Amino acid sequence: MKKEHILIIRFSALGDVAMLVPVVASLAQQYPDIRITVLSRPFARPLFEGLAPNVGFMGADIKNEYHGVRGLNTLYRRLTAKQFTAVADMHNVLRSNFLRLRFNLGHYKVDHINKHRRGKRQLTSYRNRKLIQQPTSFQNYADVLERIGYPVTLDTSWKLDLSKVPELYARNGAPLSSFLSTLNIGIAPFAAHQGKIYPLQHMERVMELLTERHPDAKFFLFGGGSKEVAVINEWCGKYKQCVSVPSLLKGIDKEVTLMSHLNVMISMDSANMHFASLVATPVVSIWGATHPYAGFMGWGQDAANVVQLDMDCRPCSIFGNKPCRRGDFACMMNIPPEQVVQKVESILTQNKR
Repeated sequence: MKKEHILIIRFSALGDVAMLVPVVASLAQQYPDIRITVLSRPFARPLFEGLAPNVGFMGADIKNEYHGVRGLNTLYRRLTAKQFTAVADMHNVLRSNFLRLRFNLGHYKVDHINKHRRGKRQLTSYRNRKLIQQPTSFQNYADVLERIGYPVTLDTSWKLDLSKVPELYARNGAPLSSFLSTLNIGIAPFAAHQGKIYPLQHMERVMELLTERHPDAKFFLFGGGSKEVAVINEWCGKYKQCVSVPSLLKGIDKEVTLMSHLNVMISMDSANMHFASLVATPVVSIWGATHPYAGFMGWGQDAANVVQLDMDCRPCSIFGNKPCRRGDFACMMNIPPEQVVQKVESILTQNKR
């Protein structure tokens, strides 16, 4: 009899892939005798390698090596050689739909994610908004597994086990411990779209206020693009407590390990919120155009740590990529830095108890 082997497909952005990690971990733990292969873009490999003995990862460069119909057919032939018994499409977009169609024709057990688009449209409707919590991405992933015969129980106390990750070394061979202090605060001020970014002048004021209250703290600034790094370098030049993570570490695995040493993370609705969540670091998340009710809250995060304004026009977007209806991004501009600082202080106080 063929050994049970599940293919889990999720391309997409880093944050969406990161939300898949605890679900795959739950599946692997609760079904130790089955094989699991995650198919995603190559950048996601560090999130799944070493997750569990029965979990493997397969990277697919769908923009180049497996581009177009011909490329996807090549990828399909490569996948069939692995003798899967079930396929879970956790993405449900054109590329994954094509692969799913091929597997369906091959009489595999196949199912795909329900993105609850109707509920999300109502959440962002201009005239008939219904502010109702949508199923989380974690639950949507778990529902797919149940429909292909593998129901899982999601335990929000789960966190990524970093015990096998070696000590991180920064530039010039200096150990990570030499950069840490008794209070380590992460700040990830960037996101893919303007509607999800807290104004940088406000975030700098947050850092100023926290520096005044905690002069011995270290502030680790996360970001990746050239413009983001320029802002980080500017802030590091102004504030001696700041550490530029892009200059310090290279790689998702190293950044996630650093996050596990933080007392608190301040983040947008972005991938960094999800990375910090995987290692159970409390996150003060700031939401503007988007809303936690869309189902993208960080794994195991406390809703009490969310910073957002109640406005008639928000949420106006599920992913933050829509133009601001008012034109002034008031949902972010009008959040006072003191409100963010208050949330951070609340978490730090709780950690001392």
